[in-house]
Formats: sequence, structure tokens, C-alpha cells
Amino acid sequence: MRDITHFIDGAPVAGTSHQYGQVFNPNTGEVQARVALASVGEMDLAVASALRAQQHWALVNPQRRARVMFDFKRLIEANMDELAELLSSEHGKVIADSKGDIQRGLEVIEFACGIPHALKGEYTEGAGPGIDVYSMRQPLGVCAGITPFNFPAMIPMWMFGISIAVGNAFILKPSEKDPSVPVRLAELMMEAGAPKGVLNVVHGDKVAVDAILQHPDVKAVSFVGSSDIAQYVYSHGTANGKRVQAMGGAKNHGIVMPDADLDQAVKDITGAAFGSAGERCMALPVVVPVGAKTAEAFREKMLAEIETLKVGISTDASAQYGPVVSEVHRRRISDYIQLGVEEGAELIVDGRDFSLQGYENGFFIGPSMFDHVKPGMRTYQDEIFGPVLQMVRAESFEEAVALPSNHQYGNGVAIFTRNGRAAREFASQVQVGMVGINVPIPVPVAYHTFGGWKRSAFGDTNQHGMEGVKFYTKVKTITARWPEGATEDSAFVIPTMK
Repeated sequence: MRDITHFIDGAPVAGTSHQYGQVFNPNTGEVQARVALASVGEMDLAVASALRAQQHWALVNPQRRARVMFDFKRLIEANMDELAELLSSEHGKVIADSKGDIQRGLEVIEFACGIPHALKGEYTEGAGPGIDVYSMRQPLGVCAGITPFNFPAMIPMWMFGISIAVGNAFILKPSEKDPSVPVRLAELMMEAGAPKGVLNVVHGDKVAVDAILQHPDVKAVSFVGSSDIAQYVYSHGTANGKRVQAMGGAKNHGIVMPDADLDQAVKDITGAAFGSAGERCMALPVVVPVGAKTAEAFREKMLAEIETLKVGISTDASAQYGPVVSEVHRRRISDYIQLGVEEGAELIVDGRDFSLQGYENGFFIGPSMFDHVKPGMRTYQDEIFGPVLQMVRAESFEEAVALPSNHQYGNGVAIFTRNGRAAREFASQVQVGMVGINVPIPVPVAYHTFGGWKRSAFGDTNQHGMEGVKFYTKVKTITARWPEGATEDSAFVIPTMK
């Protein structure tokens, strides 16, 4: 049995709580490792290490911090195959998808390599008589990230890349389901030249989360996970005086207009709905064809496309997707499919009985598809987070726009059309944070920002890009005057710039 330890102050640290989580191989269903779950004492140890490191790291000039990011980027690229295989072995996504997970995180590291430019402040000469005004961005201190199982490389790098580049130290609490890649990332960060304690990895459950939210020396917390936990993290973190960004669940829609390139839309939606076994917060599990003719044509083409899908083990290069992360999650998806049947939706493809020869104990589930799903159904309102596509028919463009706009989640949405005016109106009107036009998974590039609306995000600052720089820094504004000769008498009214 392999033991996965914490990574604190630049070295492995065994757990003292004697509490462990099981790490499975989703392809076989076997336990492959156990991960130590932190006590409050281990979190205190990590915060103390981060505090010591941050005091010196903040004094390193931005260009030298950027050079560490450049070296970290080089090391990630050199170790891409190792990282992808490790990620797939614990999560279950296919190797190509794991490389995409790492690459999208690496793009934020590339953005962080330009941190000297992003940290530049503002300057006004002569704001008043002999008075100059300027601002600077300074690090917060110790920051923390709580990340989900579905992107064990990308989302941690979204968080700690910018936080460390601007001069903070960082504590990462990754998912205990696939914790090995986050530890390896911390090791590579040390190899890249970051001082020990600048990036610590502490595994755990609610005990570790609450320790982060309550520790007075943790100044900011970034979270990605379910909406209920996101709301908990946001409310408790802000109540303790912390800056918090908490990203929650999603139920992303794909609107298919009558003039869409239907063959391309089907291909795009297939990948977005079933890729990574649907375990993406930017998956596209709801398709909304506009008009009965569009719906029937889409249904026919999608059924044919689903027939071509290959589900396999994560190392099978010909497989489109692999197993889900755990048996508990596989049962949860199956229960939602059964609920959909009970609610009256038409189950036209049922993947619950899928079994892979030689891997019968793996956490596999085949692609499933519903038609005639209604907005009042719980299976439509909830995030299933599995390879399940639901079709909700709309009679008009207005009805189609209203569906994602009225949903409790507002993470991402896409429209498929050849009509530029319809796309423009849709992008303007829809009440969702990220919009794709003929793009099924509209995750912005690293120098823009990622963030949803409604119950998909709590807090007012998005992930990465300049929003990330703002989240992990505080602004200080200086008004300076250098008088010549005798000073004026004390003023008892508020100074103005006449």
C-alpha cells in the first residue's frame, strides 16, 4: 500500500491524525494508495511554514519570481508524460485528457511568467501643486486553495501560480480522491527555485477545510467544488475576515438554432457532454434544439454519434473517455438516470449496464441520453456530473434563452448558429457568466478570466487573468508632496486640489 503524505516546508510530512482516505484506481476498482488526512495541528504547521517563507519571498523582485515560474513551466513540460499518467491512474480520465488538464493549468503559469508587467501600478504626476499620486499592488501574505477531484492539475495551477508569482505563500488542500499530482507539482515548484514553504500541500476533509477558514493568518481562500460547499466556504471565510472566491456547480446548456451546422454541433456537443465522463464543471449536459424539426434531426444524428463512442481504460489511446472517479460517484449517476425515468423523461440511451471486459470492477458507466426533459424536473435542475446528455426542446429563440437564464446555475452556455445577429443577441441577453458561440466549452484563455454567475460562483472576483492578480494582491495608494522652504500653517479643512 502506497502512502501519500503532506508536503510541508519543502518536505514530505506523515500524518499524525492517523486518519486516512482511500485512493482508488478507477479502471480496476482497487485501492492503490492511502492518503493522510490532516489534523488542525498539521494545518498550523503548514501556515507557520508559509508565514516564514512569505516574508522573504515578498522581498524578491517580481522579475526573479517570474524566473521561478519560467523554470516551473519548463519542468512541467519535461515531466508531462509522468504527470499525465499519474493523473489518469487516480482520476480515470484518458491520458490525452489528462495532458489537456495539465496544459490548461500551464497556460496560467505562462501568464504568471509576465507578472512584472501585471503588477505595475498607476502614477499621476502633478495631481495637485507639487503633489504626485501613485499606487502599488502588494501581496496579501498566506493564501489557500481548496480544489476538486475533476481537475487535479489545472485548478491548483490556476490558483497557486498567480498567488505565488505576486509574492504570496500558498497552502493547497486538494481533493483526497486524486492527491498525487498536486504533491508532485509542489515538488517541481521547489525544484524550480521557490523557497521551501512557499507552496505547501495539505490533504484532508472537513477538518482541514475548517482549519483553513478559521486560521487568522490565512488571508484569502479560493475554492472550486459543489455549490453547497462553495456557499459554506464563502460564508464562513468572509465571516472570519478573509477574501474568498468560491466557484460552485453548473448545468451548462447548448442552444442549437435551426440554421446551425448540425453535423459540427453534434460532434462538439458529444465531446462536451461525454468527455472526461462528464466530470467537468464546463461540460455541456443540456442541449436545447429550437423547433421540432431541429430536435428530431439532432436526436437522429446524436444517437448515431453515441453509437461510435468508445469507453475504455484511461491508458487506451482509442478511448474517448474512461471510468468515473469512484464507485460512490458511479452509483450517484445511475441513481439520477433512474430518477429521470421516474420523472417522465424519455431515456433513449441507457449506459447503466455498461461493463468493460477484463475490468468489470472498474467504475465505468456508458453514455446516456434523455429526450423530452422538462425544466421542472429535478434531474434538470441538479448537476449530475456524469456522461448523461439531456435534451430540452424549445419552440423559439426566446424560450431557449430563458432556459439557462432562469436556471439556478450560470457557469457556461453555448449557442450553435450561422446567424451573427442571433449570436450577438444571445450573448447580450443570456444570464450566464461565460458564453460560447459555436464553442461548446467556453473556458476563457488564461489571460482572460473564468467565473460564473448565480449559484455557480460566490464572491465578486473571477479566477486567473488580471482578476486573479487583483484577488491575490491589495492596492496601496500614496499621495506624496516634497515641500520647499517653510511649510504652511496647519489646515483644519479637508485638502482639495484647487
